[in-house]
Amino acid sequence: MCGINGIINKTSCSKNEITTALTKMNNLIIHRGPDEDGFIATKQDDFSLGMAMRRLSIIDLSTGRQPIYSDDKKIVIVFNGEIYNYRALKSKLEASGTTFKTNSDTEVILKLYEKHGTESFKWLDGMYGFSIYDQHKNKVFIARDFFGEKPLYYTNTNKQFIWASELKSIVNVLDFKPEISKKGLNLFLRLTYIPAPYSIYDNVFKLEANHFIEYDLKTNSYEINKISQETLPKTEKISFEDAKKNVRDLVYESVESRSIADVPLGTFLSGGVDSSIVSLCLSQSANKKIETFSIGFKEAKSDETDKSQLVAKMIGSNHHEFKIGEDDLKDNIHEILLNFDEPFSDTAALPTYFVSKKTKDFVKVALTGDGGDEVFGGYNKYYVGKMNTRYTNIVPKPIHNILLNSSKYLLATKSDNRGKRFKIKKMLKAVSYEGDQYWDIISLANSELELSQILNPSHYIDDLFGEYKDRLYSDKAESLTEFRHIDKILSLEGGMLAKVDRTSMQNSLECRAPFLNKKLWDYTNTLPESYLMKGWNKKHILKEAFKDQFPDEFLEKSKQGFGSPTGNWLRQSLRKELESYIEPKMLEQQGIFNTNIITKLVKDHLESKRDNTFRVWSFFCFQKWYSFNYLNN
Repeated sequence: MCGINGIINKTSCSKNEITTALTKMNNLIIHRGPDEDGFIATKQDDFSLGMAMRRLSIIDLSTGRQPIYSDDKKIVIVFNGEIYNYRALKSKLEASGTTFKTNSDTEVILKLYEKHGTESFKWLDGMYGFSIYDQHKNKVFIARDFFGEKPLYYTNTNKQFIWASELKSIVNVLDFKPEISKKGLNLFLRLTYIPAPYSIYDNVFKLEANHFIEYDLKTNSYEINKISQETLPKTEKISFEDAKKNVRDLVYESVESRSIADVPLGTFLSGGVDSSIVSLCLSQSANKKIETFSIGFKEAKSDETDKSQLVAKMIGSNHHEFKIGEDDLKDNIHEILLNFDEPFSDTAALPTYFVSKKTKDFVKVALTGDGGDEVFGGYNKYYVGKMNTRYTNIVPKPIHNILLNSSKYLLATKSDNRGKRFKIKKMLKAVSYEGDQYWDIISLANSELELSQILNPSHYIDDLFGEYKDRLYSDKAESLTEFRHIDKILSLEGGMLAKVDRTSMQNSLECRAPFLNKKLWDYTNTLPESYLMKGWNKKHILKEAFKDQFPDEFLEKSKQGFGSPTGNWLRQSLRKELESYIEPKMLEQQGIFNTNIITKLVKDHLESKRDNTFRVWSFFCFQKWYSFNYLNN
């Protein structure tokens, strides 16, 4: 695990100039790889090129140093991530006569590329971002993993092509300050994050998951290609019992493959279905007690550590439990939020940062339950399709509009309480008679209407999700399969995985997600939807596959989620800073927000007239990022 950086100067410059820029880029991401660094810089007649990395040593501690070169020194790679099936791939290569100098997964990628070209990328089971410079072809290849677990940004200017694991490395070597991307702004203020291919900056992009860039150094042109994957045919003939057994075997297999490391590892254990199953599987395969870690809140309503304590006792782990409160927030919120390099307002980032920080004192790798909801159909929002169809068939649209308007007052809450009132109001807002309900339900910050009101017309973008709908070949999302695929390309890549990567790597901790296994994803996509969600029972097949390992009904217990009581914090410890962000002078200088509407939104929340937690928190996170990047520099 590490971070990578790269620069192509489109006209020749000195090696020293390239190395200086790469050193600056590397120094900005030392947290991603504090153990060592590595560089390659080359000067040609018509271009100069450099690649660099920072390494967090996890596998092959003694010989895995990067960059790694081919035997003829004509091909070189820098790599961020882990390849979980590298041993099997290496064995196949060795059987065909390939020799190796190291025991690292990085060299396996290089040797596969030498033998099979970019076709080999589809065989990699893992999380990664890497770049390969091939002098034979005079090309650079830059790739990102299937789910987008590891980040990869890039930009193309008149003078340079630059790529990096983190946005800060790019922005700080440009000789100009990029403008704010209106698309990125709108996406953030709808979703609470910015999914690929966009970033908050104009002309700075995220490489989409399961894609690679092919850059031609002769023509200074590039194309982006999808990594061609083999998928299993869909079948509805398999019995539930057989499918259940297969799921169980695949989960055990994935946990085992994600447990390969030459350093200590443990698990995040929240007490929910996914982290409990991962912790159970690891405890059964380990030859000693495993380390488990949970985070709770000093505010009792937000704390659920009793569930993690139960699982820890059951599997006999060395359990570590940490509690955080407002004081912890005040001391760390600045560095947590700004480390994302762009606005990001998933409230779960705060506890994820703290559990990562505490965990790093004990282990270097942590397994998580991330991805279980997307792979097995576990979110409450997946009910929306069923509910929307039934509701719109029964309730005429004019009646719905009356109910919706009434809910603003009847279901209004004054505190950050995400109970039944909150959920009913959210569902009513998401109801769509045109088939857009799922796009509305994933808009956690602002609805389309709300966004059009708080933004000035010059910054508002209509039809925000059009290109994502095109990628799914459908304007409407109505099935569980469609919901899960939307989440894979938007909320998983742009939200959850960004959150976990930045907060864990900020603490030099590697997180691995056994449920994010392409084989597992492909398999669940072949199953009837009723195996994943039976009636209103989410993750049905996963829970059935493991229920005999847990106390009765344990896997059926509801769980709040890994959020934070930010609504209350905004009224208390963050109040003064939030109030500074609605000063008329600042809002007028920005020219982004409708001053009257955004001011009322914030004041209503501060004065406890209405709970606007998600909307105000997203505004706060944007203004904090904006102030740091445009007002303080």
